[in-house]
Amino acid sequence: MPHLISAAEDGGPWQLLAEPPAVDWQTSESWQNGQPLLLRGDEEPQADYAGASRIAIEFAAFNDGRGLSLAVLLRERIGFAGEIRAVGAVHEDILHYMIRCGFTSFELPDERDPEIALNSLAPYSDTYQGSVVQPQPAFRRTRRG
Repeated sequence: MPHLISAAEDGGPWQLLAEPPAVDWQTSESWQNGQPLLLRGDEEPQADYAGASRIAIEFAAFNDGRGLSLAVLLRERIGFAGEIRAVGAVHEDILHYMIRCGFTSFELPDERDPEIALNSLAPYSDTYQGSVVQPQPAFRRTRRG
């Protein structure tokens, strides 16, 4: 069974869910408003996806970053504010990038160590570039003089 790491709803620390609830994901071909939606990383976001109860983005391979771009588009272009979950070939080395792109949960494959993943979620105290999480770059957030 995959491990699920999720952001706390109250803004608290990330948590490992021992028994994640089952989700009846629907692909874009069969999805209806209000249902959980499963997207491939190469799908184009549609405005009606804002009505999904939650969205999972499937990563076909570790080196396929299209899911990162899709998450940003879902957040910025269509304004999706709910849970975005990374599923498939999810690797702890890029979890901090996924967070910056708007992911709020990660379904780790069985072979990944969830403790290592939890420890890799926030490797840096600050970032230079803007992101979905912090739109202002560091030079705009720094008070001068």
